[in-house]
Amino acid sequence: MATAAATAGGVIVPAEARPSRSLWDNAWYKLRRDRLTIAASVTLVLLALLSILAPVFADNVFHYKFEQQDLFHTYEKPSFDPPAYLLGTDEVGRSQVVRLLFGGQVSLFVGFVAALVNFLVGVPVGLAAGYFRGPFDDFINWLITTLNGIPQIYLLLIIAALWQPGPLTLIAIIGLLNWTGITLYCRGQTISLREREYITSAHAIGATHARVIFKHILPNVLPLIFILAAIDVGGIVLLESALSFLGLGILPPTPSWGNMLTGGASYFVRAWWLVVSPGVMIFLTVLCLYLIGDGLRDALDPRLKTHESH
Repeated sequence: MATAAATAGGVIVPAEARPSRSLWDNAWYKLRRDRLTIAASVTLVLLALLSILAPVFADNVFHYKFEQQDLFHTYEKPSFDPPAYLLGTDEVGRSQVVRLLFGGQVSLFVGFVAALVNFLVGVPVGLAAGYFRGPFDDFINWLITTLNGIPQIYLLLIIAALWQPGPLTLIAIIGLLNWTGITLYCRGQTISLREREYITSAHAIGATHARVIFKHILPNVLPLIFILAAIDVGGIVLLESALSFLGLGILPPTPSWGNMLTGGASYFVRAWWLVVSPGVMIFLTVLCLYLIGDGLRDALDPRLKTHESH
């Protein structure tokens, strides 16, 4: 077969090698063959679409509003008749499946947008601190050490006492308190990259600081930042669920997977389905995000690059 090296008259003729690929081409080549990451991505997209289309399903499939109550049908067990009782009803007769879909809107929105806030704050600050060093780097290190030294649970208790938690408030709080991890990673990578020969060459030909940072350093940092961002979303979904479970997050009647889990825990013996359904959704979402992050790490980390040939 032509894939192996052939011999002709004792002379070894090397097989034709696969053309050199860029980092992103190699990553896409690997991701297309990673069935676990593809399955996790498809599952996550499906969960997101179901949540986005929650009003459509509520009006046209289940014919039930998420706030609609029916005190004559409390604690109904899961059944297909009617479709709104697919996952049963809660203590006031609300459809669990409809509330689960609307709860996904809140939980996924908080997770992805708060992770975006972390990204938009953490990456520029980390790049600037690692590149310019000096007093600015010292200040950022002091600020990160201070924020990490404050027990977040007490800080969140104070915030919950001062402001009623809601999706936007929770996004701002989580986003402004959890950017330190991405910042430290960007800072460390920038310190390492700024001493490379191609950065010195760029300075020698008169490249500006902005060009060096955004043209030469940022592209080398971004691949692994995407991995951290995927894992960060999973962590934020868990954090939102935990805060809502403790009464510090999204408050009823607005549904989220966290406060649905809180409400269901009080009635677990009588209605186990009120706990299982939001718990499964949280577990499935976080698992998919962690699998995607792991798949991206395998595809984008140059240290794990494998040399493949036809």
